[in-house]
Amino acid sequence: MRKIVHIDMDCFYAAIEERENPALVGKPVGVGGSSHRGVLTTANYEARKFGCRSAMPVFKALQLCPQLIMVPTRFELYRSVSAQIRAIFGRFTDSIEPLSLDEAYLDVSHLNSPAAVVAREIRTQIREETGLTASAGIGPNKLIAKIASDWNKPNGQHEVTPENVESFMAALSVRRIWGVGGKMAAKLESVNIRTCGDLQRFDKLEMARRFGRWGLELWELCRGIDNREVQTKRIRKSMSTESTFRENLNSVEDLRPRMHSMIEELSADLVRYEDRVIRSLVLKMKFADFTRTTAERAHSFVERDIFEELLAEAWQRGEGKGVRLLGVGVRFKDPEQKYQLDLL
Repeated sequence: MRKIVHIDMDCFYAAIEERENPALVGKPVGVGGSSHRGVLTTANYEARKFGCRSAMPVFKALQLCPQLIMVPTRFELYRSVSAQIRAIFGRFTDSIEPLSLDEAYLDVSHLNSPAAVVAREIRTQIREETGLTASAGIGPNKLIAKIASDWNKPNGQHEVTPENVESFMAALSVRRIWGVGGKMAAKLESVNIRTCGDLQRFDKLEMARRFGRWGLELWELCRGIDNREVQTKRIRKSMSTESTFRENLNSVEDLRPRMHSMIEELSADLVRYEDRVIRSLVLKMKFADFTRTTAERAHSFVERDIFEELLAEAWQRGEGKGVRLLGVGVRFKDPEQKYQLDLL
């Protein structure tokens, strides 16, 4: 039986800034672009009470919360803390799949201890050694574990056992399923589908007829089916960062500041892969109707002007449709290819 733990740090960047500057504790804090044209990378829980959230333009966050304290990002610091947390994970398992600096999947199936006990001990060690809190989800697969990690935030955990998956999913709001945003949820609710249990009434053929290829994936997701393995020790072929927007964005002007923030985060993450050669820059866009497009350009380093061109190219393909997801990334050259080139 698989035992998967999803660890998610609580407001990671903001929590680190509060740790470094205790005067910020108890006040609304946003981390991100310092100008009004920038976007929030994250906001602490005090700021979220006012409606501030990640990927929100700074000017809008300040309208919602005029007393918001903006702190510039310090990715070098965040990476060092993330490495410290990864080392803690490594005390329990080698099967670790990092998703970003602040979250990861851990496969603890090989341990005799109950997964919930392992998760609690990991969170305890993180708190003792970094002063930060983490939340955890425990389940028989990655889908369940990730949803569960949101259940008792902050500084809590929730376990869904295999025998409880059916009841857990049946009562779960469709909005909790990856890929179901506000407009999709509204579309489902218009036909009285509010929970995964409601969605389970439809067979695969009907799901495909109603929602296309996405419907087949949704048929499995609403039942808690996820056969993906925790991926470890693989040669990274690409690196990217992306964001799903709560409301669709309807212009390049709205998308541009979000993209700039993602480029900054991508550049910071790439420092860990200085030995890898970049093959191309990639921009991914998902539209309101769930169709997707990817624009790519051969280039050997991250350059904002190239991403601007890719953004315009991808936007034109959508023919004016709103955008629900944007991502930027790079593809790496094969290490063997790099080695062969070095010999020439």
